[in-house]
Parts: sequence; structure tokens; C-alpha cells
Amino acid sequence: MAPDLSMILPRVLIVSRRTVRKNKFVDFVGEYHLDLIVSYGAAPVIVPRVSGVHMLLESFQPIHGVLLCEGEDIDPSLYDAELSGFSQEELEEIKKLHASDTTIDREKDSIELALAKLCLERNIPYLGICRGSQVLNVACGGTLYQDLEKELSKNDGQKLCCSDSPDMLKHTCQIRGSDKHQSTVLKSSSDRGQKFEKVVHMNYENYDGHRHVVKIVENTPLHKWFKDSLGDDDEKMEIWVNSYHHQGVKKLAQRFVPMAFANDGLIEGFYDPDAYNPEEGKFIMGLQFHPERMRGQDSGDFDYPGCAMAYQEFVKAVIAYEKKLNGSGNIPRGVKFNHELETKRKSIVRSFSIAKNMYSTGRGRISEKESELEAGAEFLEANTALSLQQENRLKQMGATVRNASTYMNRLKMNEERERMARAILGKMSIEQLSDMVGFYHKMGQLCSEALDKKFSEMELA
Repeated sequence: MAPDLSMILPRVLIVSRRTVRKNKFVDFVGEYHLDLIVSYGAAPVIVPRVSGVHMLLESFQPIHGVLLCEGEDIDPSLYDAELSGFSQEELEEIKKLHASDTTIDREKDSIELALAKLCLERNIPYLGICRGSQVLNVACGGTLYQDLEKELSKNDGQKLCCSDSPDMLKHTCQIRGSDKHQSTVLKSSSDRGQKFEKVVHMNYENYDGHRHVVKIVENTPLHKWFKDSLGDDDEKMEIWVNSYHHQGVKKLAQRFVPMAFANDGLIEGFYDPDAYNPEEGKFIMGLQFHPERMRGQDSGDFDYPGCAMAYQEFVKAVIAYEKKLNGSGNIPRGVKFNHELETKRKSIVRSFSIAKNMYSTGRGRISEKESELEAGAEFLEANTALSLQQENRLKQMGATVRNASTYMNRLKMNEERERMARAILGKMSIEQLSDMVGFYHKMGQLCSEALDKKFSEMELA
């Protein structure tokens, strides 16, 4: 009997885009994304853009990767309460010119921002293409240009020179990280006295055929993927990419490093160097262009061999993450229980999953989850023999065999702390929140490494 591939391949969640066809809503995902995910060894799972789905994302477990790729403009209130100073006439002009993109879809925003934050919290591999890269930046405290043509026109003809380029690039890109990353970006963008030039990022008359130049930053994943196509002129570091957007990254979130710039200074690709190692299941990246659509209109061949590498490396990280999550490639799958036992098992697993998420993130109210937490609490309070490893994992979640009631009471106490924290955070600026996200991301990573080390020592004892 042929194996059930759904029980073997890791799962990549992709949120659909909603459109109208024959006076009815239709959800879709571009076929190129699906083809590439499947061809490299993962199973795409489409998350429908349906009201309330952002509250049900735990039901899509296990999640081994997330690819966000298509959709309308993100609600500006999520990153810029001042609407970039546009007049009402300018806003109407933008809406008329980009009618298919400027209809805000708040439900899709909620779903995708929730998934992006889930990936950041759990180190789940994430690839953002076009809108997906913008979602990632906003989720980490970055901002967007609401209309590139209007907001970048003031940079036309400005020249970057060695004396002023560091401050200008810091202002434009909010470059983070080591001196190595900063010096690399400056070398790629300013040492030659580069001028800002006007770039067409959306050409409705030549949708798939339109291309513009981007300059790749040295020693980044993009440089590695496209190196064979850059020729012998390493100083040029240019490729031609497609473009289907009128918005883009304005302030890059602190945790990210740029990988490519358009000639108008717009960041066309970025990644988190601390969360990039596909062999170890680490991959957090955003690309403003669409490498999956950079193909000859007649032949279908990719413009460059490196175009498919974003998907290949992303799926490599997804596969590695799944193996890490399972702990071993030898864990048997597809074990079947009778209906009653299977129902009970699922309720207990879900109960533990909710409890762990509430404990680790400090989010959620116990009153809303109490009925679902009861199955896990009853299991913990029963006279059930557990292995040392199981007890250690339960302790990691804040629970032991005998203290389930205490654990639930502790969660109730966290509700008041959460309410007070939300009130304080609501008064903080975007810059302060962005800095805090970067700090706690690094602290979370260090704590996770320390916990893993301690549990390994306990298991060996």
C-alpha cells in the first residue's frame, strides 16, 4: 500500500487571497508557490481567508513553516497612525490608481499577523513574498511607505557620498547588527557615490514582463543564491527583478538586515541573520519581489538559476524544523486508536498545547479556555505513571503530575498582569516597542538554549 504522504511531509501554511468572481467571494493562492513547495518536499496547507480563522490557528497544528505571499495593502493603522501626512485628495488618487490593492482586508491582516508572530515566538520557518515581507516587518515593529511614488519622489537625484551615507542609510533602513553587516551594506550602496533614481515598482501595462534593477548586498543569502549570475563584476552586484507593488519597507525592524536595494533606496529583501540556518531549521526572511514569477513568458524558464533557491532553502529549513520538533526521524506515525480513545487523546493534546502556549506567551484568559484545559488538568491529577522525560516536559510548561490546579490558578493570576502590561504597552511609541521586541527575542533565544542544556543534563543524570 502506498504511504499516506500527508503523514510524512512537513506542512507549510499559506493564507489565501480573496477576490470576487460571478458576484461571489473566491479564495486563491498562486500556483507557482504551491508547485515549488511540493517539488522541494513539503505539503502546502491553505488557510482560508474566513472570518474568525485567526482564532483557530492552533487547529492547523502541526505547523512546520509559513509562506505569506499575496494580498491587499496592510491596514495603515497597524504601523502608521498619521497616514504619512497624505491629504484626502492624495489618498483618493492613490485608491483610484491602485484600486485592486487599496481595499483593506482586516481579517486577512489579523490571520497573517497572528501567523507571523507565532513563527517569531516559536522560531517556525517563515518566508514572506511581497505583502508577506511587509507583514513580517510590521509584525516586528517596522513601518511601510503607503505609496512609493509619492513618498520616494523627494529622493530623486539625491547622491549618497561616503561622508553622509552612514547616517542616511541608518535613517532609511535602520540597519541592525554587527559592524560586518553594516560595512557590507555601505560598501554595496554608497562607496561609489550612488544616486537615488526613480524606479517603477508597478507597471499595469506590462505586469509580468516588467523588471527593474536591484543591488544585492554581499555576504547575504541572496548573494549566495545569485552569485553565479553576477558574472565577474563583483562590484556591480546587480540583478533584474519583477515588481508588483506600490508600497514597501520604510523603517526596517531592528532585528533584520537588508539583502537588496532598488535604485531609489527601497529595501527589496531582508532577513534575520540570527534566525537563518536552513540545515538547523532556521529561516526568517522577506522578499519584496516575486522570484517564483521571474520566468520567461514563452519558455517558463527562470530568469536566473537562483530564483528557486528561496523556496528550496525555505523547504530545507521546514524539513529540518519538523525533524527537530519530532525529536527523531524514527518516531512512528499514523498510529490509530479506536474512536473513543482518539477523541480523548486529541482533547488532552489540545489541552496541553493551549496551556503551554498560554504559559510561554503570557497571552489568553483562563476563563476563555477553562473548558478545554480541564482534560489536561484531569490527566495530570490522575494516578498516571509518567516517564522522567514526560515529567521534565510537563515541568517545562509549568506543570507537574500533582499541581494541575495550582498551575491553573497561576494562569488566572496572570490575567491581571496581562491587563496592566497591555495598558503600559499601549502608551509606548513604535520605536520603543520595536526595541523591546528585539530585546525579548534575544532573551527568549538565550533562555531556550539554557533550558535545553539543563533538561539534557537532567535526563543524563
